[in-house]
Amino acid sequence: MYRIITVCTGNICRSPMAEFMLTQAVAEAGLASDVTVDSAGISDWEAGRPIDPRAARRLALAGLASEAHRARQFELLWFADRDLILTLDADHFDELLRLAPDEAARGKVRMFRSFDPALAGRAPEEQGIYDPWFGNDADFDACWEMIRSAVPGIVEYVRKSLDARR
Repeated sequence: MYRIITVCTGNICRSPMAEFMLTQAVAEAGLASDVTVDSAGISDWEAGRPIDPRAARRLALAGLASEAHRARQFELLWFADRDLILTLDADHFDELLRLAPDEAARGKVRMFRSFDPALAGRAPEEQGIYDPWFGNDADFDACWEMIRSAVPGIVEYVRKSLDARR
């Protein structure tokens, strides 16, 4: 099983949106039996809380149910059992690189939007998705679009990784 985790600050907005969107895309690509996606936050500020209602509403517009989601904090042992660790902003990227136990673990950490063709090759500071928590529904729509633009690239990357394993 190829394991992906999406990571933001509190795991109530960006990373669960990315988790559900990527899970749907993986299923649509016929990879659901080979790939699993989950999410976490860098901090424990929101641990145990449900997804932000604005994020849930945006996901529901696409038919994605998120009621069961509960925020949790990233655990260091996940460096060992995740194949791809996708961060939603440069602060998360830097923090996970700092926490990674070795070079192999650091190599798993990528910016989510590094898979967006319009941003590929740019510095992590230019690939971030700002936190919509401070905004309104329009900010969650913008977050949706930023995530959506990177999803096809991630699915293609995972497909190639799975092919290389076979």
